[in-house]
Amino acid sequence: MDGILDLFNTDLGKSIINGVSQQTNQPHDKTQDILTMALPLMTQAMKNNAQSPQGAEGLLNALNNHHDTGLLDDLEGLFKGGVDQNVLADGEKILGHVLGNKQQNVTNVLGHQSGIDTSTIANILKVAAPILMGYLAKQSRQSNVSGSSDLTDMLGGLLGGSSAHRQQDFLTSILDADGDGSAIDDIAGMVLGNNKTKGGLGGMLGDILKGNT
Repeated sequence: MDGILDLFNTDLGKSIINGVSQQTNQPHDKTQDILTMALPLMTQAMKNNAQSPQGAEGLLNALNNHHDTGLLDDLEGLFKGGVDQNVLADGEKILGHVLGNKQQNVTNVLGHQSGIDTSTIANILKVAAPILMGYLAKQSRQSNVSGSSDLTDMLGGLLGGSSAHRQQDFLTSILDADGDGSAIDDIAGMVLGNNKTKGGLGGMLGDILKGNT
């Protein structure tokens, strides 16, 4: 199974970046950087939530029913004229369920990394959340996910290969950060190191998730 970051190497991923960039009036590269961090974070948060029977059941129901809507099949329609308010409201609800009281921590970290204000980050996440759920719904169908074990296996596969433990520890550290400057600076160091790489935030994050130093 390809990892969640591999999505950005596909035509679908590029369409998502272009659409979110237009929707939020942000530069293409900044949008890609944010999405490259946000999608693994949200996927990890879902995996964490799915560790409980209640969390797994709720996510399975969402993937099998509400979010199996073909959203990804009409991205042009989704972004044409601006994303529908119902989709944004859905995104807000998803973020509330998935991130809970960690939502502000995540927006703070992403804002700190990108130099974009947190209200814009929040808008990007609202657009990205329903798209991610649509993507996971497709993956769930293709993998014949039918129970909590299948679900956690699928999410773990999307998060990554032999470096899964390292990756999940890194992502959990962001989700569990208390949002103060020190914690954010520590996380910024983990992501960026001393220098930006060719791929910007996304490239460095990809190196970390692959277990490179």
